[in-house]
Amino acid sequence: MKRDLQALRPVLALFLAERRGLLLGGALLSAVALLSGVALIGLSGWFITATAIAGLSAGTALAFDVFAPAAAIRLLALARTGTRYGERLVTHDATLRVLAALRQRLFRGWAEARSARIMTMRPARTLFQLTLDLDAMDSLYLRVLVPAVAGLATAIAVVIVLGFLHPLAGLIIGGTLLLAGFGIAVCAAASARRPSRQRANAMEVLRSRVIDLVSGQADLVMAGRLGAQRAAIAKADARLAAADDALNRIDTTATAALAVTGSLLLAATLLIVAHLADAGAIGAPAAVLGLLVVFSAMEPFAALRRGAVEFGRTALAARRIGPRLRRQWSDAAAVAPPQGMAARLDGVSATYPRSDRIVLRDLSLTIDQGEHVAVVGESGAGKSTLLALLAGDLAAAQGCIERQSATLLTQRTQLFQDTLRDNLRLAAPQAQDGRLWEALEAAGLDKDVAALPNGLDTALGEGGMGLSGGQARRLALARLLLCDAPLWLLDEPTEGLDGATARDVLVRLEARAESHTVVAATHIRREAEIANRLLVMEAGRVVASLRRGEPGFDAALARLRPD
Repeated sequence: MKRDLQALRPVLALFLAERRGLLLGGALLSAVALLSGVALIGLSGWFITATAIAGLSAGTALAFDVFAPAAAIRLLALARTGTRYGERLVTHDATLRVLAALRQRLFRGWAEARSARIMTMRPARTLFQLTLDLDAMDSLYLRVLVPAVAGLATAIAVVIVLGFLHPLAGLIIGGTLLLAGFGIAVCAAASARRPSRQRANAMEVLRSRVIDLVSGQADLVMAGRLGAQRAAIAKADARLAAADDALNRIDTTATAALAVTGSLLLAATLLIVAHLADAGAIGAPAAVLGLLVVFSAMEPFAALRRGAVEFGRTALAARRIGPRLRRQWSDAAAVAPPQGMAARLDGVSATYPRSDRIVLRDLSLTIDQGEHVAVVGESGAGKSTLLALLAGDLAAAQGCIERQSATLLTQRTQLFQDTLRDNLRLAAPQAQDGRLWEALEAAGLDKDVAALPNGLDTALGEGGMGLSGGQARRLALARLLLCDAPLWLLDEPTEGLDGATARDVLVRLEARAESHTVVAATHIRREAEIANRLLVMEAGRVVASLRRGEPGFDAALARLRPD
C-alpha cells in the first residue's frame, strides 16, 4: 500500500498543477452538498417531531414558530440541489481537463523518438496499457479523493451535532464513524489490490489475443492453430471472469461491513439519545435530530467503498504512468557538427532499451557535408542502429554525437489511415497542394494520384491499404522530399520492390540528393552504387571505410546482393 501511495505522487502533482482550483472547488461542493443533505434530514426530523409535540396543546401550537424551520428546510433543500448540480459540473469538468492534460503529457512523451522506439517493441500491449491506464485515472479524483473529503467533513459534522447533545457521545460516535468508514475502505483496497491487477492483465491479454485472432485468422487456419487461439482466448476470458468475481465478493463484503457499521452506530446513537431524553438532558426533537444525522452520515463512505475496490487498478496505472511524468527528456535538437561536416561520432557505444547487449562499440567516424555514404554489412552488424543514432531515435550509451538535422526513411513504409494529402503533410504540415504535387512528381507518383477520382483527398486504409507496395514506397519518398532536413538517412530504401521500380526510385532519389548528405544502410548492390563512400560494418564496428576509386571499393560493392 505504501508503494501504491508513492506511485500516486507524480499523478497528484499533475492534478494540482493543472486544475488546483477546480479540483478543490469540486471537493468543497461535494462536502457542502452532503452536509446540506445531512442537515436537511436532521432538521426535517426535528421539525416534524417538534411540530407534533407542539400540537398536543393549543397554547404551544400557537406559540410554536413554524416559519423559521420551514424556511431553513427549504433553503437546505435548494442548497443541496444546487450544490449537487454544481458539484457534478465542477468535478467532471475538472476530471476531464486533468485527464486531457495527462493524455497530452503522455502522448508527447511517447512521441519522442526514443520513447517511440520502446513502443515499437511491444506496440499493442503498450497501447492497451496506455489507454486503460488513462481510463483508470478518473476514479482517483471522483471515487477516492472527493468521497474522502466529503466523508471527513460529514464525520466532523456528526461530532459537532452530537457534541451539542453530549460531548463524549459526539466524540465516540463521530470517531467510530471516521475510523470504520476509512478503515473498511482501506481494507477493501488492500484486499482488491491483487485481483485488480489480475483483472487489468487479463484484459490486456484478452484484447491482444482477440486482435491476433481477427487479424491473423488466415495464418492461424493454415497453421492449424485456430482452435489453440480460441482456447487461449477462452483461458484469458476465464481469468478475467475470476478476477471480476473476486472483486465483486470484496465489494459485497465491504458493502455489508458498511451496512453493519451503520446499523450498529444507529443503534448506539438511539440508546444514547434515549438515555439522555429519559434523563431530561435533551428533548425528543433533539434526540430525533441526532439519530437522523448519524443515519445519513454513511452516504459518502458508501461512495468511497467503490473507489477503494478500484484503487488497486488505479495504483497500478499510476505506477506505469508516473515514471513518464517524472522523466525529463533531454533536448531533442541536434548538436551541430563543425563546419563542412554533416555528422561526427566520437567513441560512441549503443544499446537498446531493456537490453544489455552492446550493439555498437566505440564507434568513431566523420561524414562530410554532401557525401553519399552506403553502410553495408551482414544483418545484425549495426547498420540500422547507426541510422537510429544519426536520426536521434536512439541515445548513445557513451560517446558524443554531432549531426545536422536529419530525416529517416525506414525499411517499412509508415502510412496512416488518412488522406494522401495528410500523409504527405506529416513532413511539411503547412505545405500547399502545389508543393505536394511537386514532391509527387519528383517521386514518380503524380500520374497515379491524378488518376484517382479524389486525387489528394483519396482516403487510405489502415497501413496505407489501397496502394501497391511500389506506390507506397514512392509516397514515402515524396514525403522525404518534402522534408527540408540536410541529412537524409535511408534504411534499405528499395527493399521489397521489383527491379524496375527500385531503379526508378533510386534514380529519382539521386536526382534530388545533390544538395543533401545521404547515408543509406543496405545490403543490395543497386542501392550502394549511388554512394561515393562505403562503410563496412561487422559486429557493431566499422571495419573499413572505402571511397570510390580507392582499392577495395569495387570489390566490396561486388560482394553485395545483386538485383
